[in-house]
Amino acid sequence: MKSNPNKNLLVAAITPQFLERDVLWFQKNEKGLRQEIAASTFLGRGLISLEINQQVNLFELLKKLTDFGYERVQTLSGPGEFLQQGGSLQIFPVNQEQPWQIEFKGKEIETLAPLGLERLKETKTFKLKSIKTEGLARILKENDYAVHLDHGIGIYKGVIERNREKYFLLAYARNDKLLVPLKLEEKISPYVGLEKPIVHRLGGSLWRNTKRKAKEDTVKFAQQLLELYAAREQSQGHAFPKETWMEKELAADFPYQETPDQEKAIAEVFCDMEKEAAMDHLVCGDVGFGKTEVALRAAFKAVLAGKQAAILAPTTILAKQHWETFKARLEKFSVRAALLSRLTPQKEQPRIIEDLNAGKIDIVIGTHRLIQKDVSFKDLGLLVIDEEQRFGVKQKEKLKTLKASVDVLSLSATPIPRTLHLALAGLRRISQITTPPLGRRAIKTFVLPSNQKIVAQAINFELQRGGQVYFLHNRVATIEAQARQLKKLFPQAKIARIHGRLNEREMTRIIDDFKNKKIDILVATTIIENGLDFPAVNTLLVADASRLGLAQSYQLRGRVGRSDLQAFAYFLYPAKRLTQKATQRLDALREAQSLGSGYNLALRDLEIRGAGNILGREQSGALNTVGLNLYYQMLSETIEELRGK
Repeated sequence: MKSNPNKNLLVAAITPQFLERDVLWFQKNEKGLRQEIAASTFLGRGLISLEINQQVNLFELLKKLTDFGYERVQTLSGPGEFLQQGGSLQIFPVNQEQPWQIEFKGKEIETLAPLGLERLKETKTFKLKSIKTEGLARILKENDYAVHLDHGIGIYKGVIERNREKYFLLAYARNDKLLVPLKLEEKISPYVGLEKPIVHRLGGSLWRNTKRKAKEDTVKFAQQLLELYAAREQSQGHAFPKETWMEKELAADFPYQETPDQEKAIAEVFCDMEKEAAMDHLVCGDVGFGKTEVALRAAFKAVLAGKQAAILAPTTILAKQHWETFKARLEKFSVRAALLSRLTPQKEQPRIIEDLNAGKIDIVIGTHRLIQKDVSFKDLGLLVIDEEQRFGVKQKEKLKTLKASVDVLSLSATPIPRTLHLALAGLRRISQITTPPLGRRAIKTFVLPSNQKIVAQAINFELQRGGQVYFLHNRVATIEAQARQLKKLFPQAKIARIHGRLNEREMTRIIDDFKNKKIDILVATTIIENGLDFPAVNTLLVADASRLGLAQSYQLRGRVGRSDLQAFAYFLYPAKRLTQKATQRLDALREAQSLGSGYNLALRDLEIRGAGNILGREQSGALNTVGLNLYYQMLSETIEELRGK
């Protein structure tokens, strides 16, 4: 019996298998599709069934629509879009002839009805945005290893045209060739693994057996992960209340326009905070893409519920910047914020610790000083960890004890492998902010052998246009000599140096002078990696860049390009002393020039460092046979299957 169209709505994901079907096909197969949803099959996970009186969390529904490829818009104009205002949701499913209006009463769907095409401002033809020639071609280079879901590991040979249609070309053993239409791009993924893979034959049984063994491995591994996840889910956190008028007022005070990704991340974090289970959420986004604003609103939500919030930063500079931002934004709400780090005068630290324990401080922002033995809280509700990979093993052990019963929000531009592993496996919530702020330009990156002429030209160009320069020299013993050398090249320039061994007062003075443009060139160690946000600084030079890690280099590059001016980053290396891994890191950095590349760069870092570091020997063997991307896809599907039992 056909479902009543005014009481039921089926929403299909924007994927090739569904876009190839017309509306009539969905109508004929609706009963079977609903059975697929109930059985949680691979096909069923690409569908949503909605009906009147159904209990639905609106925030989770919006996230799922975004995951399905739907675009959030201000005005609904065609298939593949949705518009949400309060408890009202308008959506135009790609499998429907017209848009629909859904009204919520709390968490219950109150009304569900078609809108009619006349309600659209304009009509347009929907195209699958993810299917682009440059999509896979941007990730894969010619002669890279690639994995085809049905045929196994081959070698990517680029895009060719046959009979006016474009194909991805994969080469296999014994000169076998495979042409894959661009519309089937989702069947191909880059091979990421620890070892050089075996290139398969087309039509052979090796790939089928390899996938079968990898699937058996994922079942065992998924069971272990689910046990860990279940234990964490059982830990009781605090169910924070829904958004209040004060939170809306704070949002209205934000001096910038939120990007769609930023809005989505805030909604997802709020959704997790409102659950009873303790939150463990990661927000991944490039430097300057708005992660701090997500943390600020989450901290304010905790304070409004009568809880305390702690913001843990890896450097004194970043902690101070966060403290200044939080204090300025939350002062009108009488929120009591304090800074606890090496920059806090010794005589003030005991008072701050005492006030924290007594509940007189709402938000404390600091470095690892926050997790020392003498620091305790009256009622900690939220812990924000900025760039967790920067903390040491002992500090992370202390963090584990703090994490046990409070909501945890982690921020990162380039997540550490284990964090990435849990997120890829679907066992840790992750929100990605990939949309750059309005007017932001990609940083032009040059990876070159060390050359004094390049240094002089780069600095001269920046000073001529009235800007400032970072010169990274990561050796304290010779940093003074480097500053003197630059002074000889630019005698009129104001040059200062900064490193971790300076006393707090001098460090603060230098940063303030640089901020106020009293310094033209700042010679620094990696202490500037986090926390500096100066729009006038748009050239970075890194000496001996081969000594830095990939994620660290990426973070450093994010110190420039914070305005609408074109920024430049020069990573210089000694040509005669370059290891293979250093070459790989520098190549990856050169390739990752587009805005929002941090998450993908973390995947590349994972490849360079080796997948065995994440999963251990038991899993790395199976992973290497099929590649990281397919292994995690299989693992995620296995986890969903086990959860459904």
